[in-house]
Amino acid sequence: MMGGLCFLVDHKMCAGVVDDKFMGRIDQAIYEEALTKKSCREMDFTGRPMKGYVFVEPQGIDSNKDLEYWVQLCLDFNPKAKSSKKKK
Repeated sequence: MMGGLCFLVDHKMCAGVVDDKFMGRIDQAIYEEALTKKSCREMDFTGRPMKGYVFVEPQGIDSNKDLEYWVQLCLDFNPKAKSSKKKK
């Protein structure tokens, strides 16, 4: 991932920052609901929306409570997340 900072938990992408946006990997079961939250949108880092990944604009994380909400969603999903295939 170029130009961003990514945090891994158990060798799996959990959350990060791209430009000024929070990036998170969340459970697909709550993905659609999450997209209705303030300043949240589909992550389209590759030019295509990536299911289960979201961007949250700065206005959506302007308080510690807001940031903690998104980080906790990512941490809750992490044990269920599949690891990326290792590149050879």
